Amino acid sequence: MTAQAAESRDLAVVIGLEVHVQLETDTKIFCGCSTDPAEEPNTNTCPVCLGLPGALPVLNEGAVEAAVKVGKAIDASIPEETAFHRKNYYYPDLPKNFQITQYDAPICQDGVLEFGHEGQRRSVGIRRAHLEEDPGSIKHVREGTESLEARTCSIDRADYTLIDYNRAGTPLMEIVTEPDFRDPAEVRAFLEKLEEVLEYLGVFDPARDGSLRIDANLSVVDADDVDEDGAIDEDVLEAANRTEVKNISSHKGAEQALSFEASRQRKLIESGRSVEQETRHFNETHGNTVAMRSKEEEKDYRYFREADLPPLQVSGWKDEIEIPELPDARRERFRGEYDLSAEAASKLTSTKQVADFYERLASEYEADLVATWVADNLLGELNYRDMDVTDIEDRLEEVATLVGLVADGEITAKNARETVLRGMLDDGDDPETIVDREGLGKTSGDAVQDAVEEAIEENPDAVEDYHSGEDGAINFLVGQVMQKTGGSADPGEVNGLLREQLEG
Repeated sequence: MTAQAAESRDLAVVIGLEVHVQLETDTKIFCGCSTDPAEEPNTNTCPVCLGLPGALPVLNEGAVEAAVKVGKAIDASIPEETAFHRKNYYYPDLPKNFQITQYDAPICQDGVLEFGHEGQRRSVGIRRAHLEEDPGSIKHVREGTESLEARTCSIDRADYTLIDYNRAGTPLMEIVTEPDFRDPAEVRAFLEKLEEVLEYLGVFDPARDGSLRIDANLSVVDADDVDEDGAIDEDVLEAANRTEVKNISSHKGAEQALSFEASRQRKLIESGRSVEQETRHFNETHGNTVAMRSKEEEKDYRYFREADLPPLQVSGWKDEIEIPELPDARRERFRGEYDLSAEAASKLTSTKQVADFYERLASEYEADLVATWVADNLLGELNYRDMDVTDIEDRLEEVATLVGLVADGEITAKNARETVLRGMLDDGDDPETIVDREGLGKTSGDAVQDAVEEAIEENPDAVEDYHSGEDGAINFLVGQVMQKTGGSADPGEVNGLLREQLEG
């Protein structure tokens, strides 16, 4: 095909994902070693996770329960019996030289996950989700006198490599989607929704480094091969050369890597060249993908049944495993039960912790007031500081105290937001200390009445404007009273007293 003919082709992108999720359990999947990531390197290890001769694996019940919860959340089929295999390949941080995983009997099959993208609902098929063990972790290091972190670098610049086996054997769930994505932006929206669901299930900690890693398969095909519903024939996919992009560790990184790779393949095809079927590495620093190796085929892994683990029966047991209310359902309930807007409900259910905190306060105070404080004030101030609720999870009682002070009329909403909340986040002080130090207790009674009379007396022009029908003049006078009371008077009360005095 000539370059000129290639340029006239209308092309479409086809993407499928393999999402590796670390499951939140206290111990590893086949041994009793801790999964605590804070331990010193190579201290959470034993003969099983180090692959020493004669060591036998024992399956972690908690990992199976977590997998069943994921399966129920994505409406997957969970078979009565599931089994484990050995996947044979060499990698420096895989001490056994094989990985215990699932092959032809995964614990979850044929699921679906719905998510929103550009105002539309999208559904992506989940081909399978299976349990396996995570390898260890590698650091490539150059010589020097700086700290280890400062000397960590890419493999081409390294003088040596360090391997930490603490992560080896951590329960991992690989979620394999159908090739249903047609745009890298869709991938990002899907990953955000998936992480939200996993966090609600309580099986995943997004704050843990490396807890979610993505490999993506991408092909560029003729647009005519994709029908109006976005479906594509299996034969077309089989015939298309695709690349696998590995080592993606974030939602943003996935969109960036796949945008680059889609553009790279389009340019190759439009110039009349072919796309090599290969595995590529995503370089986050440069935002590009680079060739790693030719892409392995399934036969290269030489799967065979794991003889040390009997088949796992989950019939009956799986029915006893319950899952909590998921984010979409909670969002809809919040809109109906608390009469929230779609935007407020979305913010208040962004994480399970935020939703739980809102619902607890809404049972004590007015739902609208609490929604404003949590969705707008708290989350807004945290976002401004590049923080989220997990950064202040041990201080949520203090935030609840602050909301209570506002709800009970002890301080004004303005002072609570601009002085107390910001002081709490910036200086670490508790709300009562800030209120006492700044003298923010709400002014009322004779003190407010005196400030109203002073404002009227000192601003005759504004009084005249009010009597001339310029109602906006009242806002100026309210401001004067608020200034005299140090912002501690209730603006609504001040407005009413001013009108009463001016019209009396």
